[in-house]
Amino acid sequence: MKKIVITGGAGFIGSHIVEHFANTYPQSEIVVLDKMTYAADVRNILPLINNGRIRLLVNDICHLDSCLHAVQNADLVIHAAAESHVDNSFGNSMEFTRTNVLGTHALMEACRRENVKRVIHVSTDEVYGEIIEGAADEEALLRPTNPYSASKAAAEMIISGYLRSYKMPIVMVRANNIFEKRQFPEKIIPKFSLHLIKGEKLTIHGNGLNSRHYLSARDFAKALDLLAHKGEIGECYNVGTIEEYTNIQMAHLLCKIFDVDPEKTITFIT
Repeated sequence: MKKIVITGGAGFIGSHIVEHFANTYPQSEIVVLDKMTYAADVRNILPLINNGRIRLLVNDICHLDSCLHAVQNADLVIHAAAESHVDNSFGNSMEFTRTNVLGTHALMEACRRENVKRVIHVSTDEVYGEIIEGAADEEALLRPTNPYSASKAAAEMIISGYLRSYKMPIVMVRANNIFEKRQFPEKIIPKFSLHLIKGEKLTIHGNGLNSRHYLSARDFAKALDLLAHKGEIGECYNVGTIEEYTNIQMAHLLCKIFDVDPEKTITFIT
């Protein structure tokens, strides 16, 4: 691959994707397209910028011209840019629709015009809604339950239209909750870790029994690399683990790592 474009590459997940592809494909040109919102940090990819390994374009994926410029002559585009924090989506839902739906539309149109050879769209398992029992496979109905997951489901509909109308080489991936270093401290693992470092209480909403699967960002980047070569055009792939923890279990696990008494550290709120 001569040129690889990664949107949202200065963010938490995106930076791990950038690292993997920059290290795995040393001869490829790597371009990062990022708006540099609160969730992005140039320090995530600064070493790769400083040594000339990657190029950062600071632009909004909602702007078609910016997308056209970024994806010109690209062999692979990985679309990881998104507004992704569920809690924020309740108070700022219009921005989620703008970025996740309009931004995806602009990028797909740019990829169509520039004849990009392969596109991987990073979606989320949140589009399945709440799975009380069993599991959701890739054929399950989309039942989004909040503005964030609704915007990601809508983005998938945009892509479905491009697949059917233009036969574009797009693969979609829905991943579990992703964790790793550099994660913004609005998510449970980095948030609780910072509280523990500062000697503060861990606050659990409700009974703490909501459960999530957790996937390493580095493992996710490897999955994207696999799909770049072996993913079937038009298919959607669930990527996850069997590592499932309730919020209270995660709190206890972190308390153990930090060697503090969970009984004195964990507090519950409505």
